[in-house]
Amino acid sequence: MSDAKAHVTDLIFGRWRSQTLYAGVELGVFDVVGDHPTHAVEIADLLDIDRGYGYRLLRALGSLGLLSETSDRRFSLTPAGELLQEDHPESLQAVALLEEGPTHYAMWKHLPDIVREGGPNGRQREFGYTGLDHLEADPEYAARFHDSMTSLSRMESAWVEVLLSEVGVSGFDHVCDVGGGHGHLLCTLLQDVPDVEGTVLELPSVVDAEDQHWHERMGVSDRVTFVAGDFFEEVPPADAYLLKHILHDWTDEECVEILSTIRESAPVDARLFVCELVVPGPGHSHLAKLMDVHMMVSANGRERTESEYVDLFETADFEHVETHQVEGVPMSAVEALAV
Repeated sequence: MSDAKAHVTDLIFGRWRSQTLYAGVELGVFDVVGDHPTHAVEIADLLDIDRGYGYRLLRALGSLGLLSETSDRRFSLTPAGELLQEDHPESLQAVALLEEGPTHYAMWKHLPDIVREGGPNGRQREFGYTGLDHLEADPEYAARFHDSMTSLSRMESAWVEVLLSEVGVSGFDHVCDVGGGHGHLLCTLLQDVPDVEGTVLELPSVVDAEDQHWHERMGVSDRVTFVAGDFFEEVPPADAYLLKHILHDWTDEECVEILSTIRESAPVDARLFVCELVVPGPGHSHLAKLMDVHMMVSANGRERTESEYVDLFETADFEHVETHQVEGVPMSAVEALAV
């Protein structure tokens, strides 16, 4: 088989891999299989699944490098499979359940029509909801969404910490994370800078979920405050602002509204750090280009190029300073200055 044909074939059958992984997570395989080889029959009985079909699924998960199989049908976890355990500190289990689950699959089937007609997105076509309305209308989906975002936050906080390592936040008095979820990113950045205070601006439902906030667990509860609000209306004053995976959810016009609201509270020379998957030029394979398609399916926003962010900044009275990028980190931090 030619390299080109092998490549296309691999893409065509990519769904088989992701759905096999999803089935393993949904059935609880990775929370039952341990480090020591366990027989397929025992695993099936623990999961209350069919023994024959169960073995076939375990074997397929082994072929994906998620389990290790012995000649007598015993299975153990590989390092990759461990990441799909619920209690793993870097668990991606919730991400798999969200992205490969039936809700997102139902949205993706509309992609050809979305592109053909220029919208609306797949969520609206399938369910009649916007992103936030969907979370309010479907508690089960909302729980999976929030669990997935928490899981990704751990990984993305580490990315942002690397991206901002040269800039740091030690030179600021107060940092505001706009739409900062349960505060993992802000708490990560403030852990080693004891003189800096921070605020997380979030929706009331997120602020009220105090048991999920990170500031106490990460030892910065005396310096981090959670404020309920709407970033289209008002944001707290600060001399540095973080926006991680916020602007990509919105249209250009809505992004300008958000940035303008921040600018109203930001003093001159305040810094803005927009942390997103920035789309590179032609010939560069990048997760941002696939995420952009996902945004067509799930929301009204988009991933943007550096120049497109610069245009948004200028419209809202911010000036682009630098785009921080690090080899091996798919996210970028686009830095701007309030002028």
